[in-house]
Formats: sequence, structure tokens, C-alpha cells
Amino acid sequence: MQILDIINNLGLDSFLVNFLQKLVVSLMIGILIGIEREHWRTSKKIYAGVRTFTITCLIGMLATFMQPYVSFDILLITTIFMVFSCILMVYAVNIVYGRSGLTSAIALFFTYLLGVLVGSGMFLVPIVSAVVLTFVLIEKKPLHALAEHLSEKDISGALKFLAVVFVLYPIVPAEPVYDVLNLKSAILIVVLVSSISFVNYLSLKKMGSKGGIAYSGLLGGLVSSEATIVALANISRRRMNLTENIYIGCMLAVISMLIRDIVIAIIVDTSGRTALLMLPPFLIMGLATVMLVLFEKQKMEVTQETLDIGSPFALGPAFKFGLIFVIFLLLANTANTFAGPVGTYATALGGIVSSAAVTASVTALALSGSISYKTAAETAVMAGIISTLTKPVFIKITGSKELFSKSLTPFILVVITGILALIGWSLFQHGLFFK
Repeated sequence: MQILDIINNLGLDSFLVNFLQKLVVSLMIGILIGIEREHWRTSKKIYAGVRTFTITCLIGMLATFMQPYVSFDILLITTIFMVFSCILMVYAVNIVYGRSGLTSAIALFFTYLLGVLVGSGMFLVPIVSAVVLTFVLIEKKPLHALAEHLSEKDISGALKFLAVVFVLYPIVPAEPVYDVLNLKSAILIVVLVSSISFVNYLSLKKMGSKGGIAYSGLLGGLVSSEATIVALANISRRRMNLTENIYIGCMLAVISMLIRDIVIAIIVDTSGRTALLMLPPFLIMGLATVMLVLFEKQKMEVTQETLDIGSPFALGPAFKFGLIFVIFLLLANTANTFAGPVGTYATALGGIVSSAAVTASVTALALSGSISYKTAAETAVMAGIISTLTKPVFIKITGSKELFSKSLTPFILVVITGILALIGWSLFQHGLFFK
């Protein structure tokens, strides 16, 4: 931070430099949170604004800073004082003035704790925490609206899932099983993938019909492209006039699937090596799909239909993904051991079930050194192509004849494009184009 660097360069005594740095940071934190709280005074009564929050952060910093230099426990005294002050604020707001709310009181005590952290010599943690707190306070209305769109089933499913995860994670062994399957890492991957899918699921629930059924397919594909295609196809049976919209939604779900698989590869391998090798073929497939969508976009109708797909935090979908991931991880490793890269490529057929699980498993194997990154990326791309090829099958089974006839050729074109892109990219990597 430039201000702290300026203080360091003033040539002051180290004690004074230390104090000034903590003073500046605590002022910044208090002002940041206080400004957000002050903003709400324009619409409703808030009993703690920018001055109160700034002073509170300074109190926390000063109490901690002075602790080694005074003969009594000043930090304990100030903490008790802040606790009672926040209790009085809650009492005044809820009892005296007859309103409900704990946010300002809790935010005030939180700000005090951030000041304590600053006084202890921490800078990054309280600053990041202050930014996060301010964001949560600012996004009050969107967060409330998001919560309203969650059903009791969604919340119950998420809590059950997290409860099971927190029970399983500590007890599973840290050592790899069969020298390939690390159960702790597998659980973390399932949690991360499910969390991302859940965020997209919330976005889909919140958006509802505002973006139209076609663009709902884009968000739904980030949760589960298979479930999205089935949901869209089911609508096509009873709303024949929406064939164009549903077709575009199905194509956008494919684009989402490609994006999701890239993200999953990055989650498993944060270096991004597998994802980078997957990107060119997926990018070409995505561009081909976008062109097909744009060609039909002008035929779309305004619609209020919405998608109904299950929460990815429900125990069923989450553990289904985890089980498929583990199965394909073991299969890919075994196939590679006995048949080399060809055996690993064969596991791409798992794209019929879940391209995401195949991508996660082969990326994990590449990260462990069991297979090359090139093999992992090519297998993941093949799984994405196979998954795209299965989409018309889902439409044929669950959708209308009109939708199947409309979507069959475009899906085949995307698949052919993906195959050619994969072959071209593979040849490019082998350097054949330079000979």
C-alpha cells in the first residue's frame, strides 16, 4: 500500500512508524464500513454511521496497541464495553423503536475485531475482511431476493450435504488408496464443483423467467447440461410454439458445458495446464455453437417459461458426481496402466454419463503424474464431444419430434467441428504443421 510506504520513508522512529501504519489502516477500514452504513440513513434510521464505525475500529486498534504498555487488561475491558454497547444498540432498535434487525450491531462489533487485528500487526486479513463485510452489507437486497427464491428442499439438501461432508472429510485417510485415489482430495473436488454449480443454480432460480427460457439454458448448463436438456425437452412437448427458444436453450447449454469443464479442470489443477490444452478445441466448438445460435436468434419469441432442475447440493446429485468421479479415476488409471494412452482415451466414453466427472478424473491423474497433461486434455475434450453427441438422444427420448428434427443437424455439426478441432490441435502439438 502506497500510504504505508510513504510512512516508512519518512525517517521516523520505528515505534511511531508502527503506530502510524496501524492508525491509517484502522481509519481506512472504519471509514469503508461506516460509509456503507451511513448510506442507509437516507432510506431508514441507522444508529451507527461513518464516525461510529471509524471510532470503533480505532478503539480496537488502540486497545491492542496499548496492551503491552498498561498495567491492566485494557483489551478485555474494551471488549466487554463493545459487547454491552452492541447489546444496547440491539435493545434500542428492537424494543425501544420497535424495529427488527441485528446487522448494524453485529457489523459494529465485527469492525471492532478488525481493529484488534490491525493492532496485533495484521494488515491483509482485516482489510480483506472489511471488503468482504462491506460487500455483504451493500448487497442486502440481492441477497435477500436470492434467499427468497430458495425452497425449503434446497436449503435442507444443502445442509445435509455439508453435514455429511464435514463428517466424512476428517475420518477418511490422507494416504492415497491404490496409490492413485486420494479420498480427501476427491471430497474437496466434489465440494468445489458442487459449490460452483450451486451458485449457478441460485442465479438460475433468481433470474427465473426474466432472461427467457433460451438464456435459462445457458445458466442451467453450468449446473448440469444433461438435466437442462431434459428439462427443456419436456417443455417442448407442451409448448410447441417455443421450439426455436428451446432449441437455442439446448445449444447454449452445450456452451455452458464446455465452460464448466474448463473451470473444473482449473479447480482440480490450479496451474491450468490441462485446461490450457483443452481450450483450443473447446473454443472452436463454442464458436461453432454461437454461430448456430446467432443464425436462429431472430426467430425467438418472448416467453415466461422457466427451468426446473434439481439442486446440485442435494445428496443425490452431489454423491452421484462423486461416485462417477471416483469410478472414472480408477478406470482411467487402470486403463492407462495396461493399455497406455489408448486405454485412457477409452474412458472418454464416460461423457455419456458426465463429461465433468471424466474431466475431473483425468485432470487429477495428470496432476499426480500418472498420465500426461496432453492425454488428460484430449480425453476431456473427447468426453465433451461424446456428451454433446448424446444430447439429441435425450431430446429424442424426452422432447417433441419438432425439437429433435430442429436440433439433430446442429448438434452433429458441433460434434464434427469438435472432432476436427481436436485432430488439428493434436497434429499441431506434434509439430506436423511445421514439417
